[in-house]
Amino acid sequence: MSVLESFKQLKADGKKIVVVTSYEYWSAKILNETDVDGILIGDDSSMVIHGHENTMNSDVETIAMHTRAVRKGAKDKFLIAAMPFMSNRKGFKEAMDNVEILMKAGANALKIEGVDGNEELYAHLTQSGIPTIGHIGLTPTHHNAIGGFKAQGKTKESEQKIITEAKQLEKLGCISIVLEAVPQHVGAAVRDAVSIPVVGVGAGVDVDGQALVLPDMLGFSTDFKPKFVRTYLDGASLIKNAVNQFAADVHAETFPAAAETYAPGKGQL
Repeated sequence: MSVLESFKQLKADGKKIVVVTSYEYWSAKILNETDVDGILIGDDSSMVIHGHENTMNSDVETIAMHTRAVRKGAKDKFLIAAMPFMSNRKGFKEAMDNVEILMKAGANALKIEGVDGNEELYAHLTQSGIPTIGHIGLTPTHHNAIGGFKAQGKTKESEQKIITEAKQLEKLGCISIVLEAVPQHVGAAVRDAVSIPVVGVGAGVDVDGQALVLPDMLGFSTDFKPKFVRTYLDGASLIKNAVNQFAADVHAETFPAAAETYAPGKGQL
């Protein structure tokens, strides 16, 4: 069964798809032992890993570096690498060169933001046997054009445009769609408009699956929390408390203990 057929079967069976981000070996190794269906190496790494204000500072080399690390840790998972800002907009040859870099880094599929201007690329990737996932709704790399990081599909015209884009992505051969920051009824409408799965990021409960950024859901991102994020762990406090306990043990000279100290060699006794 092809990836496209597998994804369609998940939707037909009503089984929700679960996607979480990862950018490094340690988290990928943990996620490899979880129930997630896919791991996204997103350009949001520019923000949550590298400290930039948006995703536009990401580049292909950085995504490829993270993808290689994640592949080493998550050998059994379906990896989706994001095409970062401008990586697919400088001409067809350069776009395909970037595709080659990311696929050789270990990706199983590529996520591309938007439809307009990407039609030829989507079609060519499908013909080349490279699974693609279209990203519509709020597309972060277009935030300058759409007036910031804000929900989309909140007018009838915007809703219809998103539905039309979803249908285009299916015709172009995408195996799935990421739909970000839209009202719940728009998520349901897009789900019903296509046969391929629609994975939501703030698109309501009716879509075919959900995706979240790992540092957000683990409570590591303390300076920014989108409306659609649910925090499952107070990770920042847990890490801070652990490090402070380590510092206290060092100051009290209770670390290292005998069990954590090397014994002398036999000739030194």
